[in-house]
Amino acid sequence: MACLGVFVAYLPVTTVSVSLPAIQRTLGASTSQLSWVSDAFVLPMAALILTTGVWGDVHGRRRVFQAGMAFCALGAAVSLSSDSVQALWVGQAVSGLGAAALLPTTLALISHAVPDHRERGRFIGVWAMSMMASLAVGPLIAGVLLEHVGVRWIFLLPIPVALAVLGVAAFLLPDSKAPHGRRLDWPGQITAAVAVTAVVYGVIEGGADGFGAPQVVAALVLGAVGAVGFVLVERRSSSPMLDLALFRSPAFAATSLIAMISFLGLIGFFFALSLYFGLVQQLSTLEAGLRMVLVSGTSLLVGVPVGRLMHRVSARVVITAGLLAMAGALLSLTGIDAHTSYGSLAWRLVLLGVGVGAVLTPMTASAVSAVPHRLAGMAAAGNNAFRQVGAALGPAVLGALLTGRALDALPGRLADAGVPADTGGHVLAVAHEQGLGAVAGLDLGAATAPALTALSGSFLDGLHLCLLVSASLALLAALACVVLLRPAAPAETPAQVPAPPTRAETGVLDRVSG
Repeated sequence: MACLGVFVAYLPVTTVSVSLPAIQRTLGASTSQLSWVSDAFVLPMAALILTTGVWGDVHGRRRVFQAGMAFCALGAAVSLSSDSVQALWVGQAVSGLGAAALLPTTLALISHAVPDHRERGRFIGVWAMSMMASLAVGPLIAGVLLEHVGVRWIFLLPIPVALAVLGVAAFLLPDSKAPHGRRLDWPGQITAAVAVTAVVYGVIEGGADGFGAPQVVAALVLGAVGAVGFVLVERRSSSPMLDLALFRSPAFAATSLIAMISFLGLIGFFFALSLYFGLVQQLSTLEAGLRMVLVSGTSLLVGVPVGRLMHRVSARVVITAGLLAMAGALLSLTGIDAHTSYGSLAWRLVLLGVGVGAVLTPMTASAVSAVPHRLAGMAAAGNNAFRQVGAALGPAVLGALLTGRALDALPGRLADAGVPADTGGHVLAVAHEQGLGAVAGLDLGAATAPALTALSGSFLDGLHLCLLVSASLALLAALACVVLLRPAAPAETPAQVPAPPTRAETGVLDRVSG
């Protein structure tokens, strides 16, 4: 049931990512509005995942699991019936709320059912493979549906799957709660939601309007204030949403940082790659999906041997090797252009999938196994929260970089392509007001072909910048892994340490740290 839950939760990620060009054409969305299509789903996951973890601990994980399934089905139904990009945002946000309930709950259910940390790692590996399976089939589902029906039908599949799982869970899923009393932490929830939402909003709108715009500056300042407020609130709370004592375990701190950095680069890359397939290579959604599935499909296959290696090889070695493979693949992709063949692209994407598969399973297992069993649910929610913050910032940051660099390069590209000055001015106006995708639909007569060539060149300039940034983030995460991640052994430690630890407590913390 946990594997089915995470499958449903992650199904909209690549299903929507590969369909972004079709969504842009159908709904007339700008590039910044497209960023919100992805972030409207990821943002509630990042902002609410800690709270739903607490709800599961307090009110029972089966109830929260069922609520998550219901919200996934409802959000998919809203998206299916949407006739505007704003309505699609609403549907994505409701689905994201459901995913926020499922992610920590599914991991906490596994931790409750499998208390032995070594055996638990194997089950978490299967859980991670289910996540990658969802990411792998998403592009294929979207491609097949868009070949025969409209773009809205890509949201159909989660509805019957979620309803079926919801019905089965009522009879087969055992319930569990946190063994030690917890209660909801509303101040922590509010400050966390404000911080995450304000930062993502500021980055997306900064890419569209400039980071000097008053509303952008206000949003980023509000995000910083919210983050500081969250830390202060959690330090003083008697029942914190995220116990800051968890970060005394270097393994938990390292995997949380690695999760945020790596997913920022990875999900942002998927966003940019989908636009590359649609705007530059002019591929259908199915053709784009067959290329993107190379990443998620390979990572799914790699997860099997990686799960077996976890008992023989240090997690630090496996995760570092995976991050280096990711960085190498992203750097190699800077050599692609409008005419890159499938074969030339395939080995790069397969290498990226190998890296992702080597990172995901040990990263999650290390975070959960690094803390006492009774804090496993909180650790799982915390690790997922950092991952989703990175995933929310990915399309925002890389979308802003892509748009900014492409718009800067477009005037020169138009001139080099021989587009007349007045036509070039019209193209630039459309690009600034409606986004790069709108330029691809312009009918400029004899200047259409040169303008599309210029558009492809400027987009590639932006894509290459995004790839360099994503590769740098993967290398930064690898450095954090080498420096911070140490072998961890679980131990029962107090949930809070309000005073300096005694010598005996220091020994316990040392064992948690490895």
